Amino acid sequence: MVVLLLGFLLFTRLHAAAGKDVASATANALTLQSVERALHVDIEQMANEWLTEHPTLIQPAVYYYRLYYVVLVGVLLWVFIWHADVYIKVRRTLLAMIALVLPVFWALPMSPPRFALPGVVDIVAEYDILKSHTSQGIGNGQNLYSAMPSLHVGWSAWCAYAVWSALRVSHPRLALLPWVFPLVMAANVLVTGNHYVLDIVGSGVLLVAAIAAASMWGRLAERGRRARPGIRTQDRTLSGPRR
Repeated sequence: MVVLLLGFLLFTRLHAAAGKDVASATANALTLQSVERALHVDIEQMANEWLTEHPTLIQPAVYYYRLYYVVLVGVLLWVFIWHADVYIKVRRTLLAMIALVLPVFWALPMSPPRFALPGVVDIVAEYDILKSHTSQGIGNGQNLYSAMPSLHVGWSAWCAYAVWSALRVSHPRLALLPWVFPLVMAANVLVTGNHYVLDIVGSGVLLVAAIAAASMWGRLAERGRRARPGIRTQDRTLSGPRR
């Protein structure tokens, strides 16, 4: 857990300092919008309008957007305490996500729809329960131009992956239920004007790449553990019997 805490602290610092060039972030957002129009998936404005037309859903959407950190911490503790057999694997995946996403944030700053799409209402800023969702140009220590990929969806997908990994053998049907969490989060970030459809796709790519990296990390670690006793045995053989 200490390794994860240090990883998150480092991530927070580097994320806050990542690409903040507003002109580049806006240009990248316009390019992304062009790609989405070509693919006929540019539904962000329509989704945002739908939420504004259903005011009873606004506050639940804000709570869902903000309080997912509670789920992330809860899943970490649950796996650590009750499913130690998969903890190392899912911890490596989470650390791999952190390592893989930071270069993207630095190289590809991206303005979210609430900044780059005229007419999109910044739902969370207007109804923020924590009063910390800032407007354009006021960072308050946050990086407002890191829409690609969506870490709200990415972390939520990691939570689902961790629970699925823990339950897939003993409770295979129940293990599928946690995947509802990132699906609802994907809809949430769209209707609140915080992310594009392709940001969500990027989150899926990030998780798959992190799982692959964690798997490779595990194989290398296992190979290292197997090699060390062999080296010690070989050293004893070469040095001959002790007198």
